[in-house]
Amino acid sequence: MKKLLVTGASGFLGSRIVKFYSGRYDVYAPGHSEMDITDEENVYAVFKDFKPHFVIHSAAVSDVGMCDREPEKSWKINVDGSRNIAAASAECRAKCLLCSSDQVYFRSNVKGPHKEEEMLAPVNIYGREKKKAEEECLGRNPECVLLRLSWLYDTRTILEKEHSDLFRTMLLKLQGQEKLSYPVHDVRGMTDVKEVIGNLEKALELKGGIYNFGSPNDKNTFETIFAMFTELNWDVGRLEKNEEAFAANPRDLSMCPVKLNNSGITFRPALEALVRNGAEYRQGQNDI
Repeated sequence: MKKLLVTGASGFLGSRIVKFYSGRYDVYAPGHSEMDITDEENVYAVFKDFKPHFVIHSAAVSDVGMCDREPEKSWKINVDGSRNIAAASAECRAKCLLCSSDQVYFRSNVKGPHKEEEMLAPVNIYGREKKKAEEECLGRNPECVLLRLSWLYDTRTILEKEHSDLFRTMLLKLQGQEKLSYPVHDVRGMTDVKEVIGNLEKALELKGGIYNFGSPNDKNTFETIFAMFTELNWDVGRLEKNEEAFAANPRDLSMCPVKLNNSGITFRPALEALVRNGAEYRQGQNDI
């Protein structure tokens, strides 16, 4: 059985990766006490001992606000830690997938959907850290595969204290009477995390480089959710437009899927996946 090392197993994405691939691979998901990714010597020692064939690096400080508040700490994890994982993977000849983010496109001068080869100048600290991590990882290990993920959601909770997301927050609010407000000045992909995890195995076959990795979407967030409710015959009267968020600087993080598609990997469009998940939820539930 091939060996797979996964970082970030206590987080939203990493925990699901471990759950899905355990049994298919000999999975090792070291916690911080076993491997401090900011300590290069420690990382090399763990890799030398386990000798992984594949590595999926999902550990990160992904809270944009926390990156703003503690930039030195987040830089060590998001940049230095990623570089250490990439370098150790090269040393032991393990194929390495590293999770990046659509936030690198924030405030791009190019209108989306964005392509991987664009010149980037992200304005928030998290986006700048992810951009720098991509550069450093490819510099140390050109065979690394950098996956720019979009806004992830799941239909179920598997960790007691994991953060909420788009889909589960929506369902929770629908149980009450409050309106659901979504921005009109924000365009980005929304991706079912199950699709991401299922496609990771195919991504291990990709050539080193950067890939947009998520569901395409050309609608703003309000339009996407409105279209979802319409197709499901849910009450669109519960929805309202948020016209203040991003009004001063409209955000477009939509990603072009062509490079990934040409490599044999596809994601369903964001609306299609949301409708399917909504329909599955509705089965066995009272009409909303």
